[in-house]
Amino acid sequence: MVPRVIFGRGSFNQLSEIISPNRLNTKAPFIYLVDDVFKSNTWLTSRISLSYDDKILYISTKEEPKTSQVDQLVEDIILTCKERPSGIIGIGGGSILDLAKAVSILLTNEGSAENYQGWDLVKNPAIYHVGIPTISGTGAEVSRTAILTGPKLKLGINSDYTPFDQVLLDPELTKDVEKNQWFYTGMDCYIHCIESLNGTFLNEFSKTYGEKAFDLCKEIFLADNLSVAESQDKLMMASWHGGMSIAYSQVGVAHALSYGLSYYLGVKHGIGNCLVFDHLEEYYPEGVALFKTMKAKHDIELPQGICANLTDAEFDIMIKVALSLEPLWENALGKKWKTIITPEKVKSLYQKI
Repeated sequence: MVPRVIFGRGSFNQLSEIISPNRLNTKAPFIYLVDDVFKSNTWLTSRISLSYDDKILYISTKEEPKTSQVDQLVEDIILTCKERPSGIIGIGGGSILDLAKAVSILLTNEGSAENYQGWDLVKNPAIYHVGIPTISGTGAEVSRTAILTGPKLKLGINSDYTPFDQVLLDPELTKDVEKNQWFYTGMDCYIHCIESLNGTFLNEFSKTYGEKAFDLCKEIFLADNLSVAESQDKLMMASWHGGMSIAYSQVGVAHALSYGLSYYLGVKHGIGNCLVFDHLEEYYPEGVALFKTMKAKHDIELPQGICANLTDAEFDIMIKVALSLEPLWENALGKKWKTIITPEKVKSLYQKI
């Protein structure tokens, strides 16, 4: 679990006070990984107090995070810093938060990031790392995984050393999120709830968090009387609770198939989940029905024909990635999932998208 968290509108202004006790010395900087959307929009970065050799690195999120990107960031940090950094502070959406977690791990573990894709492969504790989401829904701020696309697959660095040491939740930071992105990322949280609450890994701990996140999602995406501030606050907490729910259970069919879309077609995670979930009535009938109601209420039109012109060989690549995520399928369908889900079945689902 994340050991320290602060929540509140305007709490971003406390960042310097929060992290300063963790500065190792004047030659060990804090490195800020910041979504490059804030490069020209300085209302956020102007509030970051840089001291000594602290640096802001602006990161493009046009593509999903890659193992090669992590390796390059780690190399650049090692080459330009006099000493190992005091900490990594990730400020952005799920992609930036996952990069921050991965970089903090690779600064203390040798080799490439792809070597740590999987479960409990990390040997050494990461350096101090802080997560500050500027969009709500992914749950990356609380999860024990850093999801990366590698040369062979899309899979997280799942370990007890992955979670942030400190998370700062300031709903005001989500004020400029575009409507479609707000919906797609919010639905990532909603789908977390559906997959966790309907999974075979469910337990009372994950259920409690999942039910709360599910109730918050219904308020946010179906109610007519929420103010903007209330919606921002509730979605940030839904993201936290949804992330906690899957941290103690697992996701399911939608995420497994979405990883295949992302790996081969480069589809961003949030919209990928929506594209897949729209066709999963067979597995989550009530959840999909409510998703369609939310989609209609907010006038969201999903792209069509994403997989229309793929060859059999291209489908096979996505199928291989999706089926490699065995814990997700087991959570969704039980230990005998391989007798239920075949490559042909996965292909038929992709063909609907």
